[in-house]
Amino acid sequence: MDTNDKRRAYRKPGWFTVHLLNKVVAGLTRLGVSVWGSRVLEVRGRKTGQPRKTPVNLLTIGSERYLVSPRGEGQWVRNVRADGGRLDLLVGRRRTHYIAVELPDKDKIPVLRAYLRRWKVEVGVFFDGVGPSSTDEEIAAIAPRHPVFALTEQGGGTAFPT
Repeated sequence: MDTNDKRRAYRKPGWFTVHLLNKVVAGLTRLGVSVWGSRVLEVRGRKTGQPRKTPVNLLTIGSERYLVSPRGEGQWVRNVRADGGRLDLLVGRRRTHYIAVELPDKDKIPVLRAYLRRWKVEVGVFFDGVGPSSTDEEIAAIAPRHPVFALTEQGGGTAFPT
């Protein structure tokens, strides 16, 4: 598989995740209960222009914030790219505006390691046996399949109407 194939890889969530787990996590997060750092990501749909929402895990390392796509190049990743990195993260009534910048593969290793340290139980199946104690080389090998975005908080009004 060449790099482009790896970058386009996506593991579609199953029925349980789509119809139960994501709805429960998103519902709790909308109520203001963050489950293990969960947020509801809101981004403009690249085809419809309408807001699209999905639960994500916000990773904080020091003062830096990141979003990692454990399943690969999913719809939210494509929408963030198409909208110039603009996105909102929601917890309860709190909405924070961000600009996301995608990291190159070589810069993902410490972020993926921290992400796996925090959420391996939840997402480890998507990382092909790679975990937080894996070597840099092992993590680098799977990095192209997992988009990682560094977030910069933005001030101002809503990114788009809700």
